[in-house]
Amino acid sequence: MIHLKKDETKAMVAVHGWSGILLGLLLYAVVLTGTAAVFAHEIGAWSAGHVATRSVFEKPVDATIRRLAAQTPAAYHDDVNLWETGDHGLGVFFHRHETGAEGVPTEAGYFYQLDHDGRVLNTTKGTIDDLFGPRNDDALATFLVDTHVRLHVPNPWGLLLTGILGLAMLVAAISGVLIHRHLFKDIFTLRRRASSVLVNRDKHSVAGTWSLPFAFVLAFTGSFFSFYGTIGVPVVAMAAFGGDVEALSEAVYGTPGTPDPRPVPVGNIDRITGDAIARAGGVPTFIAIEKFGRADSVVTSYHDPKAGDVEPVALLYSGASAQFVREKAVVGAQPSTGGTLVGIMGPLHFGNFAGMLSKAIWFGLGFAMCYVTYTGMRLWVVKRRGEARSLAWLERTLSVVGFGLPLGLAVAAAAFLVTMPLGTAVYWTTAAFLIASALAILAGALAPSNAALTKLLKGATGVTMLALPLLRLFVAGGPGWGETVAAGQPVIAALDLAFAIAGLWLVRQSWLTARSAEPLAAPALQAART
Repeated sequence: MIHLKKDETKAMVAVHGWSGILLGLLLYAVVLTGTAAVFAHEIGAWSAGHVATRSVFEKPVDATIRRLAAQTPAAYHDDVNLWETGDHGLGVFFHRHETGAEGVPTEAGYFYQLDHDGRVLNTTKGTIDDLFGPRNDDALATFLVDTHVRLHVPNPWGLLLTGILGLAMLVAAISGVLIHRHLFKDIFTLRRRASSVLVNRDKHSVAGTWSLPFAFVLAFTGSFFSFYGTIGVPVVAMAAFGGDVEALSEAVYGTPGTPDPRPVPVGNIDRITGDAIARAGGVPTFIAIEKFGRADSVVTSYHDPKAGDVEPVALLYSGASAQFVREKAVVGAQPSTGGTLVGIMGPLHFGNFAGMLSKAIWFGLGFAMCYVTYTGMRLWVVKRRGEARSLAWLERTLSVVGFGLPLGLAVAAAAFLVTMPLGTAVYWTTAAFLIASALAILAGALAPSNAALTKLLKGATGVTMLALPLLRLFVAGGPGWGETVAAGQPVIAALDLAFAIAGLWLVRQSWLTARSAEPLAAPALQAART
């Protein structure tokens, strides 16, 4: 139990309410899109019809890297990055350090995108900012992640905004703990026969109490990622490295050693990937080759956490001999507590440390946080409805955002499925979301009541979700359930079912709302006629 004085409790209630209401709508948007982004990889595979399940790093890639190196100008052989793209294809980036037009350090070079059979699909030259935008086949997944990370606000302002929202969530979580006099009792208190206000408050308290640990983790790790690059790195670089961000990066992430620029061909990459998979228990998520083609070249293979662990794995190899050297700290030259804490930030924030199980738990907790955020704002408005009629606009705004945002995301997914075969998905995925959002705002202004607005948005979202599996199959030309299950990619069929069930539930909720309103509307209509 937590005991505060009456005045202190009143102050904490005010902090809790205002911290939620001032930034609650944006916070709801960040958490909802983050909940969807937990399954961004799976949604990408579902939407683009990716059925390949074998990693490109489980196949021979050494000959491909050597062939691409031979056709890439030697000036861009400083470093080479490898990662998976698309349907388990291969992305290869030969690059060097440069200074951009505004004096900002960047990476420039040649990017090769290959399919899972090693065929080059696309070759582009430019800086890192020009090369790695959304592609036609991953526009939906990229849209979800970008909305969550920076709300599509230009850098660095988008990251700063989401960082502030993370701090607001932290304030709301801490003040929420302090105002609960019977914290453990509230976990199980749910009065179903009380008034609607008390029932909704109990649901808000129960969901909020159970998800408090997750709220702390999500708020802290999210704020860390937002402020790390926008404030942390520039400040440390200015204080310790005279503003040289590249020198800071080399000190934090680089591999110290005696320089040896003698030209020596890189060792067998397939030998490195095979050994790394055996040591880490999983395929690499990213491979970095520093000083490619030199005697002092090093190869770092990055992996998701091992089973039962939370910290990612980084393995260091000699580039010239392809021999394993040691397990590398994710941050810093040597293992440290600080490096471990930084390393676990990503898995804790995205919930990808235990495969589908942790992702499912993070999705459920994220959904609970969305519910807590929305119902908290609703309770705040309802409590003050009698005090200030001018807050009616806020109630409608809550409905527009609360139910209009899921509609916008569903419409964006539908637009992606329609336009991906045409090659215009990058444009229309975002455009459809903006159009749907504008229509939701218009509905909020024109609807005769908030109940009618809620019914309309729920019904439209449900119908759109019901259409998604059909659009994937018959418009986008995606694979059928038999093919996906046989290929070892059952997540596509699972998402089809999830969208269909969610759509049916929303349509049913909208229909029940309309039915419940009919008995009330009939007497009013009869009275008007007389």
